[in-house]
Amino acid sequence: MCNLYAMTGSQQAIREAARVMTDRTGNLRPLPEIWPNTMAPIVRNAPDGRELVMARWGMPTPPGYLKGHRVDRGVTNIRNPTSTWWKRWEGVAHRCLVPLTAFSEPERLPDGTSRPVWFVRSDGEPLAFFAGIWCQWTSVRKLADGETTDDLFGFLTTTANREVGATHPKAMPVILTRPEELDLWMMGPLDDALQLQRPLPDNALKMAHAPLAAYRVGVPCEGVKL
Repeated sequence: MCNLYAMTGSQQAIREAARVMTDRTGNLRPLPEIWPNTMAPIVRNAPDGRELVMARWGMPTPPGYLKGHRVDRGVTNIRNPTSTWWKRWEGVAHRCLVPLTAFSEPERLPDGTSRPVWFVRSDGEPLAFFAGIWCQWTSVRKLADGETTDDLFGFLTTTANREVGATHPKAMPVILTRPEELDLWMMGPLDDALQLQRPLPDNALKMAHAPLAAYRVGVPCEGVKL
């Protein structure tokens, strides 16, 4: 599952591609390593048009999976958006676009360890978007912080295409690249929007070096998929 991605492109490019009307992120710095349970930009629908805001990566975990746990680290990757737990956030009010310039999948090595393999668009365009959902939720995300109310997000996954499947056969994020796909996910009827839950075509991605910052060995990888 994808538990590491990067957003190092232009803030203006996000606004233009996603037709953002209001930017609430301030001076958005490059984010070469976005990990679960940390803050990242999303584009969501608002009464006055789409807005760019910061939110915490990881949707609320279903209660059944939290028994015996004091902290909810969040669900990063969503495989079945029409399940009972996710259906409350399937409408356009809770859909979002998650901008990225690269994402990583773990490659399992013969010695049992793993390393991140990075993927970018093969057409040379730097920016793409995950198809995401968001909500506002009160929970304990970090024990030291206690209970907080946060804007949270996660994104959909699907079967892997050829490039990602060579490293991570099980799944890849749902990635949107065309303007009509962005509009359909943000505003379309649910059945039509969920048709976007499909892999990118083969050859649409290529492997790349880690963006800007090297992979930091030993950083905890939080977050789950459901």
